Amino acid sequence: MGVQEEQVVGSSVWTVPNLISFLRLALVPVFAVLIFSHRDGWALGVLMFSGFTDWLDGYLARRLHQVSRLGQSLDPAADRLFIFVTLVGLVWRDIVPLWLVVAIVGRDVMLTALLPLLARKGFGPLEVSFIGKSGTFCLLYAFPLLLLAEDPGVLGAVAHVAGWAFTWWGVGLYWIAGILYVTQARRLIAADDVAEGTA
Repeated sequence: MGVQEEQVVGSSVWTVPNLISFLRLALVPVFAVLIFSHRDGWALGVLMFSGFTDWLDGYLARRLHQVSRLGQSLDPAADRLFIFVTLVGLVWRDIVPLWLVVAIVGRDVMLTALLPLLARKGFGPLEVSFIGKSGTFCLLYAFPLLLLAEDPGVLGAVAHVAGWAFTWWGVGLYWIAGILYVTQARRLIAADDVAEGTA
């Protein structure tokens, strides 16, 4: 049983999925330069490629049996960094309002504040839920559409509607996942307190 678990979640660093996540991290500053310099075509391409690699690294990790502890932390970290940089760029370009940044970053700040509490009880970061992954998926698809919505034609109008639909779904799922994460963390901490009290 222990051997099987080690095969499922390993400690390797140089795996194919992790290299893809490193590539996605390296693309963050590239995208930042592109969006701030109004090179929307290239920025859109980088965003779409990033979204594809986000799916690809998870697929390969399962397919090649290369799920690793580093990958479980690296992948969501790359997603959050890409989302943050994209939001800052879109706000700076007046494509999205500031409240959207506050709504998304505020949720991540809330969850980050829980990590020291969990660590003091001997718990690591909790596993990302399907709802959280779905919210991230929606946001990563919303941003290219919102950037494409800058086109003055019919394509831009359609992209505007679809982009904001993905944005609202993404923010909603993002916060639902965050609330579930907080609830799970509180239960773990409370259970540990009870166990210490009866020890």
